[in-house]
Amino acid sequence: MAGQAASGPKKRTTKRAGGRKAHHHPWLRRVALGLLIVAGALIFSIAAFRFINPPITPVMVVEKLQGATLRRQWMPLEKISPNLRLAVVSSEDGRFCAHWGVDWAAVRDAVKAANSLKGVRGASTIPMQTAKNLYLWTRRSYLRKALEAPLAYLMSAIWPKRRMMEVYLNIAQWGPGVFGAEAASRYYFHKSASRLTRHQAALLAAALPNPRARNPAKPSRRMRLIARTLERRMPSMVKRAACVM
Repeated sequence: MAGQAASGPKKRTTKRAGGRKAHHHPWLRRVALGLLIVAGALIFSIAAFRFINPPITPVMVVEKLQGATLRRQWMPLEKISPNLRLAVVSSEDGRFCAHWGVDWAAVRDAVKAANSLKGVRGASTIPMQTAKNLYLWTRRSYLRKALEAPLAYLMSAIWPKRRMMEVYLNIAQWGPGVFGAEAASRYYFHKSASRLTRHQAALLAAALPNPRARNPAKPSRRMRLIARTLERRMPSMVKRAACVM
């Protein structure tokens, strides 16, 4: 009897402990499941966009909700002027053909420039900017930067360089409601992106960092200086941009 009496409470204690364990933080499992679903959908979409052109981006949706008329027309990379491809590599990501998502040398340079009070330098690569335009938002934040890097690595692992450049040049914003090289070329220069001159390509590349304020057809003095600098740099960048030429 004493043995039975002693065993009774132990069983009840085990049951209570088991009950607590069964109901311990159920929201964690829901959060983990949700993250797995999001990650799976993200990887699936990146794999699909390797072959399928993205129909729309969050940036385009925001522009549309704000009342802008969207101007966009997908153009295969082969039909976009080599001048623009070269100008964008020269302006946005000089090591594009050498890295696989993030240019850590550029990151170190940006940190040094910030620490030495020489001004803030950007370190976003073309894959990072493609990730921003395709999946994230344009407002600067540490969260967005933290998400850009892994997305850039993942996209670079699945997409070849030419596909990365093709997607970027077709979803990048070039003005209020203006998306993609073809729409920008026709809107600002009244010609196809296949016929862009070196000077026009340099003006378009110079507008990318601030597309809502910089007008390639009516460039400011500063913008003209940037474009001329790009034009002088472009011939020396041909070999470094060979992966998309």
